[in-house]
Amino acid sequence: MIPVAFDYVRPTSIDEAVAALAAGGEDAKVMAGGQSLMPVLRLRLGAPSLIVDCSRIDEMIGIRDSGDAIVIGSATTHHAVMHDSLVNEYVSLLAKATATVADPQIRHRGTMGGSLAHADPAGDLPAVAAALDATFTIAGPGGRRSVGASDFFVDYFTTAVGDDEVLVNVSFPKRAGWGAHYEKFNRTAQAWAIVGVAATVRMDGGRIAEARIGLTNVAPMPVRARSVEAALAGAADIAAVAAAAESAADGTSPTTDIHADAEYRNHLTRVLTRRAVVKAAGW
Repeated sequence: MIPVAFDYVRPTSIDEAVAALAAGGEDAKVMAGGQSLMPVLRLRLGAPSLIVDCSRIDEMIGIRDSGDAIVIGSATTHHAVMHDSLVNEYVSLLAKATATVADPQIRHRGTMGGSLAHADPAGDLPAVAAALDATFTIAGPGGRRSVGASDFFVDYFTTAVGDDEVLVNVSFPKRAGWGAHYEKFNRTAQAWAIVGVAATVRMDGGRIAEARIGLTNVAPMPVRARSVEAALAGAADIAAVAAAAESAADGTSPTTDIHADAEYRNHLTRVLTRRAVVKAAGW
């Protein structure tokens, strides 16, 4: 199917992008890699009057060390994120999860910020951002503001980014030395996750001292499995992890669809949480 006609601009600064969105009104849409937006346009599930292409804004591209965090421009590609030395050293969970996104072609074109702003419940990166307590920098007509991951994801395909705002970058607190793993279950290679679990742990003397767990596709937005995190403190073996993982589905609201029913998703959440934590701990 051919998209409806739209106007197109490619700003070179955040201010230009914000001005373009303000001029375009609620029917304007932001594009970076276009891997989420283009299918929507082709299927005519959306009919924006204006596309604001942010792929050439230097401030939105690249990865830097800010001292206590790794800051990633929202238009940075998945491929750049997963291969970056800073990300692999300090935010290894993000690198591991990004390596599972779609296929190499998508990872070379798609962007981290685009995936997060799209906020698909089955997307892999929102759960990672939730687990790592990421902070999002958003620019709009009133200036810039910072939003934590717990407030960024609002509902199905809905975030704190307004119609006249742009996601500039995402900041991930450093967690050097933490073990990490992203475990997901999907029907076929490169398909969306039926359920996914993002886990990162800090080990101390052979025990889990701290844990961060984010869940994919068990609610309209990513879920932090805080009861599991608390139960994992001091865990020293796989049996303790399995016991902690029994509460992984608490507080979730999975849907029933053609791929799986809610009960099966709850089962997967418990099983995949155990697997992800065990692998992150190196057991």
